[in-house]
Amino acid sequence: MSVFDPRITRHLISDHGEVVIDEVRKHWAAVVGAIFELFGGLIVMLLAFFVPVQAWWLPVVLGGAVVIHASWRILERRMDRFVITNMRVFRVNGILAQNIATMPLSRILDISVHKPVIGRIFCYGHFIFESAAQEQGLREIRFVGDPDERGLTIQRVIQQSGLRGFSSQQPFASTKQTPDAATSSRTSDERRDEAWSEARRSIPPRPPRPPLPPFDPDRTSTAPFDLPR
Repeated sequence: MSVFDPRITRHLISDHGEVVIDEVRKHWAAVVGAIFELFGGLIVMLLAFFVPVQAWWLPVVLGGAVVIHASWRILERRMDRFVITNMRVFRVNGILAQNIATMPLSRILDISVHKPVIGRIFCYGHFIFESAAQEQGLREIRFVGDPDERGLTIQRVIQQSGLRGFSSQQPFASTKQTPDAATSSRTSDERRDEAWSEARRSIPPRPPRPPLPPFDPDRTSTAPFDLPR
C-alpha cells in the first residue's frame, strides 16, 4: 500500500456490513494544469545554465518553488477520493491534514451532473448534490470520470436500499405501529362500534322478574264484563 494512499477501508463501518460500491478518483483532466506548472518550473530551473554565474541560484530557487507547488497539487488530486457505499457517500481528501465529509443515502434528494464542453469530449463532469442537510461538505464533487454511469450507480444503490418508493419496499422500515398511529388508522365505523360496546358494558344488568302465579281454572271468574256505553 502506498504511503500516500488515503486508505478508504479504515473509514468503513464494517461491523454493520458497509461495503464499497465504487471508489472514484479524480479524472486526469484535474491535474493538467498542475502538470503544465511542473514543466514550467523545470524550464525555469534550466535557465540557471544561461544566466551569469553569480545569479545561478535565482532560477533554481524560483523553479524549485514552482515544481514543489505543482507536485503538491498533483498529490492533492491523487489523494482526493469520492466513495459510494451501500449506506452513504463520503469524500476523503487532504495530504497532511485529512478531511472527511459524509452524507447518508437517505439525505440525497437529487443529483445534478454538469458536463462542460471539454468534459463531454474527455468524458468527465461534476456532481452537484441536493441534500436534505443545508450545511454539509459534499455538495459538489468535481472532475468525476464517466459521470453518467457513476450517477446511475448511486441511483441503483438508493433504490436497492429501499429509500425511495413505497414503505412496503423498505427492508429496514419497522412494520410495528405506535398506539397513536394504530388508533388514527382505524375507520370511523370501527371507533363507533367500539364506543357502543363500551356503553353496553357500562349499563347495569336488569334485575330478574318475579315468577307468575300458577294458573288455576277453578278460580277463574266467568261473570260478564260491563262495557262502557
